[in-house]
Amino acid sequence: MRIGDAAAAAGMTPRALRYYEQQGLVTARRTPSGHRVYDEEDIRRLRAVRELRDAGLTVGDVRAFAHLLGRVPADEVPDLLSQEPRPGRCSAVEAVARRRLADLDARIARLSYLRARLAARLGEPEAGVTEPASPDGTVRAGADSGALFRLADAPAPGAVGVRA
Repeated sequence: MRIGDAAAAAGMTPRALRYYEQQGLVTARRTPSGHRVYDEEDIRRLRAVRELRDAGLTVGDVRAFAHLLGRVPADEVPDLLSQEPRPGRCSAVEAVARRRLADLDARIARLSYLRARLAARLGEPEAGVTEPASPDGTVRAGADSGALFRLADAPAPGAVGVRA
């Protein structure tokens, strides 16, 4: 099948399909006239990529175990990430998923901190500011988390009678 039909069958856009091909996650065969063509194996592989991406994994994460994608039916891909022990679950997938989960937790903590600071500056009464902790339990500061607040305190451009 051609790229538009293959993309629709895999639940993605043709642009996404081309990107996954560029990243080495699927390889299209070509017709004599140069058109991409995909078979059912390619569609299974693309569905697995989509499932893993929907689960929060990056393309780099998926690439780390791309060799498995054609062997696992797309409807079983979420099982690769389940917490239930099962024979045959790929430890590489689990390791990548655990790293991604830790990354997401760190991002959520950082965003929660920034949200609380912004809410406090805007006067939201329930806004409590807490520093996010890193995995080793230490407090970490952002690259320049106060930059927005310094800008908010600066006089507006063209303000009359305001001294900086």
